[in-house]
Parts: sequence; structure tokens; C-alpha cells
Amino acid sequence: MQQFNDNRFIEAVNIPNPLYQSLKGRYFVGQTEIIRFGQGKNAWGKLSNPAHSDVDLFVNAFTVTNYSNQPFVAEIWFNPITPGKSMISNKVASANTALTPLPKPEVKITFAELVQGVPKKGVNVFKRIVAPKSTLVSDEDGKFIFSSGGSFVIFLVSPDDETVEAEVAFGWFEKNCK
Repeated sequence: MQQFNDNRFIEAVNIPNPLYQSLKGRYFVGQTEIIRFGQGKNAWGKLSNPAHSDVDLFVNAFTVTNYSNQPFVAEIWFNPITPGKSMISNKVASANTALTPLPKPEVKITFAELVQGVPKKGVNVFKRIVAPKSTLVSDEDGKFIFSSGGSFVIFLVSPDDETVEAEVAFGWFEKNCK
């Protein structure tokens, strides 16, 4: 009769990739300010990977919160030139707040409200309808990847008859590309 020998086994733990990236200090979360659009003027929120950042941007999740009483369309764009004057959000943090010092992202969240026009160049890869008084949630598991100079944009299309308010939020991780 053979006896059980616990020394033959290796303990292994599988963890989700976003948790792994957070433990490494490479996962970040953030949101835009409340942005307004409507009556022919649009808005957008963007994850912008600066030129020469030396990181690849992996989009893990995004949300669009609609505070209005009517639906609107959110267009998802890869690498467009966006209209309007952009602002940089300061509502960004490392997902792992136990690290010292706290990691700082290379990628920026930028946004614009009440802009004329639509994105140029780039690719509108899909659209989503954002229901009234709701939050659209999309988990992308890091599959959308942008090198330095690239961007991931949520473009909010103007409803014709009223001005609405929304927020765009992102979860992403960064990896050095050297």
C-alpha cells in the first residue's frame, strides 16, 4: 500500500489578470468630470497614451453614466483626432493604494464637452446606446492595446432636443514596451 506524499504537489493559485496588474502597480482607474452635450454639440472621454510614453496601454474596462432622462449613442473609436479643446482629468488613481510610493500612470484621461464636429481619421469600431438614468458597463479584459501616441475614445453623440450630462470612466493597465 502506497502512502500519500504531500511533497510531490506544488501549490498554484490562479488570479485574474487585472488583479495581477494591480499587484504589480500597473493598473489604474479614473473618470472624467461631468460632461455636457446636446442640441447639436457633442462630447468625449479619452484614454490618451502620450507619444514617447514607452508604455503600451491595455484597456480593461469602461463605463458611461447617463444622468439624463433620454438615451444617447456612445461611439467607441480607436486613434481618432477629436474635436474641441481637451481638458485633463485629475480623477485618476492607482488601483493598488497599498504601494509606497503610489504609481503614477503615463496614460492620461482627457475629455471635452459641447464640441462641434465628430472625430476625424481613426476607426469607429462599435456603438452602444446608453439608456436614461443608467450606467453602461463594458469589460474588455485588456484586449484593446494602444502603443505610445494611441488613444481609446468614447464619443458621446448629441441628442437633438436637450442638453444632457454624463461621465466616462476607465480601468486600464500599462506595461513598459522596452
